[in-house]
Amino acid sequence: MYHNNSIRILTGNSHPELAQTVAERLNIPLIPCTVSKFSNGEINVKISESVRDEDVFIIQSGCGDVNDNLMELLILISACKTASARRITAVIPCFPYARNDKKDKSRAPITAKLVANMLVVAGCDHVITIDLHASQIQGFFDIPVDNLWSEPLMLTYIKRRIPGWENSIIVSPDAGGAKRVTAIADKLNVEFALIHRKRDRKRENAPERMEILVGDVKDKVAILVDDMIDTGRTLTLAANTLHEKGAKAVYALVSHGLLSDVNLTLIDQLPIVELVVTNTIPQTNKQKKCSKLVTIDVSPTIAESIRRTHNGESISLLFNERDREETGTVLVTKNT
Repeated sequence: MYHNNSIRILTGNSHPELAQTVAERLNIPLIPCTVSKFSNGEINVKISESVRDEDVFIIQSGCGDVNDNLMELLILISACKTASARRITAVIPCFPYARNDKKDKSRAPITAKLVANMLVVAGCDHVITIDLHASQIQGFFDIPVDNLWSEPLMLTYIKRRIPGWENSIIVSPDAGGAKRVTAIADKLNVEFALIHRKRDRKRENAPERMEILVGDVKDKVAILVDDMIDTGRTLTLAANTLHEKGAKAVYALVSHGLLSDVNLTLIDQLPIVELVVTNTIPQTNKQKKCSKLVTIDVSPTIAESIRRTHNGESISLLFNERDREETGTVLVTKNT
């Protein structure tokens, strides 16, 4: 029997495997929930158990059919709100529309702000997400937002799985990732490098190329770090550049492996040893098509953040050095 204000977890269709893994780690069954469509495409939600006066966590990632999954999340939040849930937390491992976080040209939408408004209007009381594309998105909300980091998992992976990491160099494929790579490089006590993408403006239809602005990768293990991979063009340019500049080996570590417009067989042909992504996005089917794709499981981090949120404990302590050794175990899956 459940008592009032216990943890209740439910999920839509975006990433049920991750939700199930999180629930198992917390030793809590998922609430039976049916999310389907009417014949005209409208989304229909049925929650099979009471959530009255409960602490509800809805796990739904911004992947696959992003628009449908976002509407599923909004409808699930609204359904729990009208069912008198005490608190509703949206656990969004990969935040949708995070790349539209600023007005970078005339008449451009700030869609991330729109998504934030919709979540609040639907009845969301709290948001938990992982590696926001831009930290300023937290300021779009008038409710608490916890932006978890995959950095501890990546640090552990580097130390345990990359041979010769002591002689490595952490590389950012653009200037926007400078803060991320310098933080990792400092904690590993290694050097970092920045790459700049450019195109010859004097030549029409000139191909893009990359230049290393800071750092020397020759005879070093180059570890390319980014927050998102979608089309794979940046990874291709960066990996080829590092290989041409004499890197001994190239690894790519990316938080969100969208890989929505990528011929995965081409990744096997890149001069990289492994492409490491987290399972904020479902990767099972993609791993079957790419032997270099490796997945890190973030469910321990999500489960612990849910437990701490429910108990009113600090989430920031989850990322302390001591606690990382206790809760930052890296679970890796690779296509063999």
